[in-house]
Amino acid sequence: MLGEAIRSRFDFFPSMDEPAEILLTGYYQPVMESSLTSSEVFRFPVYGKPKDLVEAEMVTLLPERRAEKIVGFLDQGQFVPYFSRHEIDRLGALKGKGYEIAWVKDPVNLFFLHIQGSGLLKLEDGRLVPVNYSASNGRPYKSIGRLLIDSGKISEGELSMQRLRRYLMEHPEERDSLFDQNESYVFFRFVKEGPLGSLEVPLTPGRSLATDAQFFPKGALAFVAAERPVLDTAGNLVGWQPFSRFVVNQDTGSAIQGPKRADLYFGSGDAAGSAAGFLKSSGRLFILVKKKSGP
Repeated sequence: MLGEAIRSRFDFFPSMDEPAEILLTGYYQPVMESSLTSSEVFRFPVYGKPKDLVEAEMVTLLPERRAEKIVGFLDQGQFVPYFSRHEIDRLGALKGKGYEIAWVKDPVNLFFLHIQGSGLLKLEDGRLVPVNYSASNGRPYKSIGRLLIDSGKISEGELSMQRLRRYLMEHPEERDSLFDQNESYVFFRFVKEGPLGSLEVPLTPGRSLATDAQFFPKGALAFVAAERPVLDTAGNLVGWQPFSRFVVNQDTGSAIQGPKRADLYFGSGDAAGSAAGFLKSSGRLFILVKKKSGP
């Protein structure tokens, strides 16, 4: 009955003109041990948005009107691209300028915080403090998982967030050079509740979707059908299960590009991270548009 009622009120439009599958992945909110002051234990900074970072829009009119967001800073009167990940983390381009808002123990956890775009900082007194995306350096996102696949170090079939994390832990000598190849860098802010999507509305586990804003209307009601991972009590993948559900398009991400990609939010903590990390499924995505009433 519910399905009939919805179909009587909404038209379902596929994500692309012709029937085609999307790649559905998952994301979550990591929880990591952190401190509001630096120490020998907490050495890796979480940066807030730098004051010199400038976000602008470059508009071209020919051959067609196109607006592109650009990010940089003024260097002796010239607008130049903002610092890369290598310049920030390895060369200390922002060190000591007062942009640090917290510090974490583990650079791998920090890198995954950048990928997820939000997290919970577990302070030494037990408090959980949410941080959320504030801005990025505007540099292109590059998947280090794809780099490892292309180099033959991980097979495409075995790639998951868990497998990538294990590789980084087992090969610390490669870690920094791999990180540097993803020049994209995220800056964070404290929020009262989170995580917040790109619409500045808290995300709902299992119901909030991230897509490319160039192709999908923000805030749209959507319907997704794919397969989700089935995990045992230890968080190991034991199979796949078909699922379908209504979702809301309320987020975006630098790794989610084009009309064939979507990212489903799973929630906070290790269990959510395990499920999100394994999700990599072909599926279908439909946008719901309310039917016109009357002629």
